[in-house]
Amino acid sequence: MATLLGSEVVLSGNLTMVTEFLLLGFSSLGEIQLALFVVFLFLYLVILCGNVTIVSVIRLDQSLHIPMYFFLGILSTSETFYTFVILPKMLINLLSVARSISFTCCALQMFFFLGFAITNCLLLGVMGYDRYAAICHPLHYPILMRWQVCGKLAAACGIGGFLASLTVVSLVFSLPYCSANKVNHYFCDISPVIRLACTNTDIHELVIFICGILVLVVPFFFICVSYLCILRTILKIPSAEGRRKAFSTCASHLTVVIVHYGCASFIYLRPTANYVSNKDRLVTVTYTIVTPLLNPMVYSLRNKDVQLAIRKALGKKGSLKLYH
Repeated sequence: MATLLGSEVVLSGNLTMVTEFLLLGFSSLGEIQLALFVVFLFLYLVILCGNVTIVSVIRLDQSLHIPMYFFLGILSTSETFYTFVILPKMLINLLSVARSISFTCCALQMFFFLGFAITNCLLLGVMGYDRYAAICHPLHYPILMRWQVCGKLAAACGIGGFLASLTVVSLVFSLPYCSANKVNHYFCDISPVIRLACTNTDIHELVIFICGILVLVVPFFFICVSYLCILRTILKIPSAEGRRKAFSTCASHLTVVIVHYGCASFIYLRPTANYVSNKDRLVTVTYTIVTPLLNPMVYSLRNKDVQLAIRKALGKKGSLKLYH
């Protein structure tokens, strides 16, 4: 027998089950929230413009129709959805007194956030392999990274990402949640949610930790091995200009990898008991806002091919305006 009471369901046996969570977010900062709203809104618009520009330029410019930019386009698309899952709700909560989110919506937010985040990790691993194939095996590159293979690798990243996310979310939300419903974060992340469970979570946390190792450590190790092989090959190139040109094609990817994996590992590769809200929230802002912002900026500022394609696209628009 169950009766509904506000954000809780009271079951027989005096057990109260939570039906919605309260996202505390940045509520402790008081009036600073308005300034944060302006800053985060600006950054969100820059993220959207940057990623849409990258995807559009890659799609329109024939010279960028190669595997490296194919994966970059998918990464930018994934990061656009990744931020859309979190930032609009966070922006609304910065201006709102009621910061509640239903149990189901919390589970869905976590599922899509983790799905796109893990997909990004796997894509960065595939992009590392692409650079390895291009630099270490240039003669076999057209066969190793033919379009059929690229499509299968991209699909595997998406399917693998969301299957891993489904596993984690199922573990988190199979736990009972009683009375405590204040999530000390600005979105439904694993650690702040699972800490509210009213039962022992050691086994669930262990499985989640193993999943974290598989989706973070394994791709990162794969990237490290790829770059060791790349470095060895680059050092064998006789001319300094040749070495510089070869490494410049990897610099953008390597920058994004270090920031993305560094922040994600700090948050997810440790026990939930070590969760410290304020410091963790700052690191989470880095990989939910700064990394998606960094990706298009790094690839557009450091990559001459993308810069040239953007200038060509802007030049065409200017020519059309003059013509009309």
